[in-house]
Amino acid sequence: MSKVLVLNASYEPLNITSWRRAVVLIIKGKAERLEEHHQQIYPGFQMPTVIRLRHYVRIPYKEIPLTRRNLLHRDNNTCQYCGYAGDGLTLDHVIPRSRGGGDSWENIVSACVRCNVKKGSRTPKEARMPLANPPRKPHSSLYFEISRHVRGGVHQEWRQYVIGLN
Repeated sequence: MSKVLVLNASYEPLNITSWRRAVVLIIKGKAERLEEHHQQIYPGFQMPTVIRLRHYVRIPYKEIPLTRRNLLHRDNNTCQYCGYAGDGLTLDHVIPRSRGGGDSWENIVSACVRCNVKKGSRTPKEARMPLANPPRKPHSSLYFEISRHVRGGVHQEWRQYVIGLN
């Protein structure tokens, strides 16, 4: 419970920070506490879990790296063909590399070994294996990080501040 969601003055998620940094922002009057944990830092002061800045801050765009770990997280660690959610998932090119398909967020999905072998060097349509979710590039790196915390069962109170978390 040491992480704190920082919202912009517009209630838009801005960052995830440590509870110590969040407390400093609250004490200095730069932020207000919106959600708190029952744990007390010192008598009468609860540990914050969500704070909102009092003044608007511009958000820089940050590219999310295309890695195996990030792809599996995007697909919720499940095979996009059969729905298997376990160990041993592989990555599959929707349009095979042998047919000019490249390495991109829109062309790679997680797949179990069985489905990956079954699909082979065909497209999902040719193999009659429809995708559960079409592959897409994640919204933002912050959204990606927040969804990791929420899906992991931690910080469920953050869910109400982020649009589109399932």
